[in-house]
Amino acid sequence: MIRATRLIRRDALQAGEIVDRVVLDHGDRHRRRVAMRGAGGLAFLLDLSESTVLDDGDALVLEDGRLVWVEAAPERLLEIRASSDHALKRLIWHIGNRHIAAEIDEHAVYIGFDHVLAEMVRGLGGTAEPVERPFRPEGGAYAGEAAGHHHHGHSHDHAHSHAHD
Repeated sequence: MIRATRLIRRDALQAGEIVDRVVLDHGDRHRRRVAMRGAGGLAFLLDLSESTVLDDGDALVLEDGRLVWVEAAPERLLEIRASSDHALKRLIWHIGNRHIAAEIDEHAVYIGFDHVLAEMVRGLGGTAEPVERPFRPEGGAYAGEAAGHHHHGHSHDHAHSHAHD
């Protein structure tokens, strides 16, 4: 089985032959060694030297130089908002106190869909609306650089083709 032994981060990706893509949720994007099958059927062994977070737009480099595109799968999440920055910070504290994976942006927090947490947020004065989008939670203070690696941009403007065989 062909192996993918290197990862090229989205911002360093140059022209290359994209031969397939893997669509992974946030839990499946933290990997080191696992057999994978691309959406187009290509079977390969992900065999990285250390556990790494694969992010939307990254590419896995196969031993023969071909590339497999990494795509973040949409997931069912809660988009949490509040009436002020202070109120949002308060909600973030309550979420963090429950050790819930969270993606924090300037005006909202995203967590995995959970009706109990949605009610908690609403009880604290926030809003919690279901959304479906890729999830990029924070890596955590002790997770190291790789686990905390994420991008907030969503465009795919780079110099290679997304053609699939």
